[in-house]
Amino acid sequence: MAVKTFGSETLTVSDTNTYLANSGLVYVTSATVGTGVASVSVTGAFNSNYDQYYITVTGGAASTTALMYFALTGSTTGYYGGIVYVSYATGSVAGGNANNAANVIWGGLATTNVLSSAITLGNPYNAKVTTIQSEFIETATGGNGGVFHGFLNNTTSYTGFTFTLASGTMTGGTITVYGYRKA
Repeated sequence: MAVKTFGSETLTVSDTNTYLANSGLVYVTSATVGTGVASVSVTGAFNSNYDQYYITVTGGAASTTALMYFALTGSTTGYYGGIVYVSYATGSVAGGNANNAANVIWGGLATTNVLSSAITLGNPYNAKVTTIQSEFIETATGGNGGVFHGFLNNTTSYTGFTFTLASGTMTGGTITVYGYRKA
């Protein structure tokens, strides 16, 4: 659909409905994190309606600060990519990599203050390689923030995913899945 530029003409109901229906993120599903759980699975998250997805984890807290591992349902190998992160206190930059890993090690971060994750997925439902971008924010003055870019090296169609803590448990919070509307 071509982009329309509006000038001095009146915006019609038809134009408004068309452009609202063809833009932005669309809510797909959400899940509430239970009490004292080490992992949370979300099913029915991906379908043929969207090629790109945005997943957020907000609220809640963990028993200890721990990485949140992210994996598409049933996929326990083939994750590749790298992360760059920075120390808030020193500004020092560091990195890491995933080479045929069992999951995205940097899918988010759980602290005693909040669960934090924002992930963009490309083609998780399509029979194509799935691209993965994740970021985390540690809510501590001596903490870190980072961004991971990578992919899952297979062409499997997925409908769900799991977040698992590296250690400890999490309580509360919401995992929300949005689809990027196709033009």
